[in-house]
Amino acid sequence: MMLAKNDFEAAHKECDRQKGSVANVVKAGLVVYKQMENDKNLDKERKIAGIQKELEEATTLELPMLSKNLVIISTIASIATLLGLLGTVIGMIRAFGALAQAGAPDATALSTGISEALINTALGIGASAIAIIFYNFFTSKIDSLTHGIDEAGYSIVQNFAANYKA
Repeated sequence: MMLAKNDFEAAHKECDRQKGSVANVVKAGLVVYKQMENDKNLDKERKIAGIQKELEEATTLELPMLSKNLVIISTIASIATLLGLLGTVIGMIRAFGALAQAGAPDATALSTGISEALINTALGIGASAIAIIFYNFFTSKIDSLTHGIDEAGYSIVQNFAANYKA
């Protein structure tokens, strides 16, 4: 909106106030926009290409920051399942150990081992499911931010193309 009014100072201040990935990319685009307006050596197409290139570079720098902690959530999802499986195996080993005792099997020890196995299975699956839900939630947020960055960049380029007189 501020860009449509050619109020670059207000747009720049708003980017500083918001301090997010979208704001960082828009701010980089605005800086190059002003540089291209004042550059008398390039034609309109090269100026537009320069703005697009700067927006792409700024986006490339921001994307790793958005997804830097997703690997932690992904690892938790994988490890939770494996830990649940390990607990299941340990519980079953205890259950079969109780069954293998000389004489009559101890029903309490047998049921405790099976219960331990089932609890570990449930906890592993539950923790993994929660981690996957969070992973998908944050991935969706990142996709939404990326879309916002692309829209803002497109608006900057279109504004320049519409307002710049060669």
